[in-house]
Amino acid sequence: MTLALIDYGAGNLQSVRNALIAAGAEGVVVTADPDAVRAADRIVLPGVGAFAHCRDALFGIDGMVEALGEAVSDRATPFLGVCVGMQLLADTGEEHGVHQGLGWVPGTVRLLEPADPAAKVPHMGWNDVRAARPHDLLVPGEAYFLHSYHFAAADPAHVVATSEHGGPIVAAVARDTIVGVQFHPEKSQAYGLALLRRFLDWRP
Repeated sequence: MTLALIDYGAGNLQSVRNALIAAGAEGVVVTADPDAVRAADRIVLPGVGAFAHCRDALFGIDGMVEALGEAVSDRATPFLGVCVGMQLLADTGEEHGVHQGLGWVPGTVRLLEPADPAAKVPHMGWNDVRAARPHDLLVPGEAYFLHSYHFAAADPAHVVATSEHGGPIVAAVARDTIVGVQFHPEKSQAYGLALLRRFLDWRP
């Protein structure tokens, strides 16, 4: 099995790669080559930083967005987005202006505005992941979060896990062969490794 870990200058690639290997992945290819993405059996899109920067970096790779569309939308290749890689699935993001996302999971990425003033932004540290509806990859547990913006899904049916930070926030979204997680599996120790193992074994 070949797994394409997309290198667009906006992710902690080595940590994600190490976690995938620890979870049992073989054939992990760190790549910015659209042809490698088309040929992959699994795709992981990491992301750290601002939505606008990550979006511009991903869209700036000639042919990458088209290759992702062919692989995921046309060929139903299993896809995992992590943190900003999950946020890029949305229609738009509002960090540093309004910017177009991939539009694969309808919604908008908005600034976290907790109702509880004790809940600080960014949301940083360990927090519960609660199942919102059954999904092969998501189970209740505790994961590591680090973000200031959150995914406001247009359709609640796409929300498969939530967390709490001064109010409910989306921890994971899913549609068809696409899954995105707001938390960092590569920093979530046993919980994160177990999720990555399920992704590697997933046959949606």
